[in-house]
Amino acid sequence: MTDFAERRRVMVDTQIRPSDVTKFPIIKAMLEVKREAYVPGALQEAAYTGENIVLDGGRVMLEPRTLAKMLDAVDISNDDLVLDIGCTYGYSSAVVARIAQAVVAVEEDASMAAEAQNNLVDAGEDNVIVHTGALAAGAPEHGPYDVILVQGGVADLPQALVEQLKDGGRIVCLFMQDALGVVRIGYKSGANVSWRFEFNAGAPVLPGFEKQPAFAL
Repeated sequence: MTDFAERRRVMVDTQIRPSDVTKFPIIKAMLEVKREAYVPGALQEAAYTGENIVLDGGRVMLEPRTLAKMLDAVDISNDDLVLDIGCTYGYSSAVVARIAQAVVAVEEDASMAAEAQNNLVDAGEDNVIVHTGALAAGAPEHGPYDVILVQGGVADLPQALVEQLKDGGRIVCLFMQDALGVVRIGYKSGANVSWRFEFNAGAPVLPGFEKQPAFAL
């Protein structure tokens, strides 16, 4: 029988701590949330590998290191309302739920969203709302948000998401250019967002976040 608790400990000790993730709430959440419960059964053995888990439809579950470093950089507090874009089966939202006041998890794949809802309920994560709808549209009816997380690659960031971020809020995105990606934290001031480089990572670009064609006269 697989000892998933031991695999969680090894994941934290070999993937998270060596990546300079030191905030205790993140470490604690990643030790406690059962990652294997948030992937399809056939992929459970791969739940704790140090790479993106490939899901249906070209989607991925971000590797633990990438998610942990994104959370570390965006500095979520226990009074923050967080929008989690592209939650797939709910793992990222479950981790964030242990750190934030509340999470709105957006997933446009209806079967993934239903599974995420079931997984989160089964785990007793009662401060997460799963919203089924286009990732690029977010969930404006529940906002504005203190923090927005995007669980996948971004070529162009939809303006609709920027508009759902509170003044003074933070957004973390993995911007992809060809095969190369950089994670940046955006800080909103008025209508503008200023970006700061954090680290390198990679993931497929999410639907609705592709490069938009430039308009020419």
